[in-house]
Amino acid sequence: MPVNKTYNTLAGAGLGLRRSLMPAMLASENACLTDKPDFLELAPENWIGLGGRFARDLSQFTSEFPTVCHGLSLSLGGPAPLDQVLIGKIREFLNQHQVLVYSEHLSYTGDQGHLYDLLPLPMTEESVDHVAQRIIQTQDLLGRQIAIENVSTYARPFAEMSESEFVQEVICRSDCLLLLDINNVYVNSVNHKFDPKKYILSMPQDRISYLHVAGHYQQAPDLLIDTHGSEVCREVLDLLQFTYDVLGPVPTLLERDFNVPPLKDLYAELVKIRQLQLCGEHTHEPA
Repeated sequence: MPVNKTYNTLAGAGLGLRRSLMPAMLASENACLTDKPDFLELAPENWIGLGGRFARDLSQFTSEFPTVCHGLSLSLGGPAPLDQVLIGKIREFLNQHQVLVYSEHLSYTGDQGHLYDLLPLPMTEESVDHVAQRIIQTQDLLGRQIAIENVSTYARPFAEMSESEFVQEVICRSDCLLLLDINNVYVNSVNHKFDPKKYILSMPQDRISYLHVAGHYQQAPDLLIDTHGSEVCREVLDLLQFTYDVLGPVPTLLERDFNVPPLKDLYAELVKIRQLQLCGEHTHEPA
């Protein structure tokens, strides 16, 4: 399988690109370079087939910023056959915009159709084999390695292994990369009562393409909901700092999908991430 190794050219703090942010971002082209994102992430399903002004603006952004893509609807763990037509469109989009990394969720999104909701996979040997084969097929169709993202969950159906073991097994058997979501690690550590630092330490460091951070909602003391609708909390930032101390300043993407604040507030969060990365650069000792 052809392998795309350009993921290691990412650096710094990135921002999820939403159409609602584009006018403000275009208007702030002369903003301080230390505030602007170092790279952008977008969901290809939201852009494939769009023309006119949206297509022109998108091309302007992807030519100016290193770009990664985060898929929504391949349903890598689902029972229905992979949507090869969609994968073909995604491949064309990735090549057109010179996308460095393409990632998808380690979950499923429905059977006959796309629910755009991330449903938990049973953490079993059978499930590992199933999803690994589908990742291999997807990588062959795309002509590149993909990254899988650890997802937030609120149930663990038929679990025969821990989440960290499940993620490691899938990566090993499919020869894929990892998009490590720090907020999801923290959310699941509360919901399922495990040590998030041990989880981070267990991940295959040489497979991590970049990180995600986001905000969540505390519904109860023992139940957190991943919303991407608020500022990143102190506990997640502390876990992010721990990750940098262990791995060094891994490229990190800030997700914000709801209750989106003014652009200057998002840029201020990027500055916080860069400050943590700088601390991690000073404290990280390569093995």
